[in-house]
Amino acid sequence: MSDLVRIARARVGIELKQFFRDRESALFNFMLPMVLLVVFGSVFSGDIGPTGISFSQYFLAGMLASGVLYTAFQNLAIAIPLERDDGTLKRLQGLPMPKAAYFAGKVGTVLVAYVAQVAVLLAVGVTFFGIELPTDAGRWLTFTWVSLLGLTAATLLGIAFSVVPKQGKGASAIVAPIVLVLQFTSGVFFVFTDLPEWMRLFASVFPLKWLTQAMRSVFLPASAEALEVAGSWELGMTALVLTAWCVVGFLAAVRFFRWTPRGSI
Repeated sequence: MSDLVRIARARVGIELKQFFRDRESALFNFMLPMVLLVVFGSVFSGDIGPTGISFSQYFLAGMLASGVLYTAFQNLAIAIPLERDDGTLKRLQGLPMPKAAYFAGKVGTVLVAYVAQVAVLLAVGVTFFGIELPTDAGRWLTFTWVSLLGLTAATLLGIAFSVVPKQGKGASAIVAPIVLVLQFTSGVFFVFTDLPEWMRLFASVFPLKWLTQAMRSVFLPASAEALEVAGSWELGMTALVLTAWCVVGFLAAVRFFRWTPRGSI
């Protein structure tokens, strides 16, 4: 076990160096949510109806939830096929290294990238839009468990989905639209209750809707709970849905993950 921990820590360091050396990818991960927050927060500068809740405050919750998908699902579902195509995975498979160390490296990178992204988004929100951060420890506890559960589900799903793109260079063309559709239907860019019912039902199947709703429970006032479809934050249901997706992601990753391209020996 000690050897596995040591190798896994070393692998995390290697993955982080590779992540930050790819400046375009790293910049995209950090800049896109910030740019979207600035653009949408500036264009829709008013309040949401008579609630007194600014759109920026509402949108911040959605972008923090989206950050889970960006850093975990999207990042892994694009990066792993590229590593499979260039032979990196095949070389790692042939090393006397525990296979778990490779995945530990990916998990470590996801955690670091997410923490950095959250710090940037909160700093921008407070500095440019006057967003007030929660002072209640219970809300930060909710933020922590929702983030960890969401990251676990999105990471496992990203690993599992990495087998879908036939070629690494085409992975972004498959993954990015999926993330975008989920954002539009999950209450990230628009107030969730303003969306058509069929769209809300569609989004309720997937993790992002529940992540976004849970983030609103952290960053919006308690009075905003009445604006939700169910009239409550449904944190219990959020935990249940995210846990279910963790199980689905784990089973799919174990069943479908490949170290070599399809059709290769």
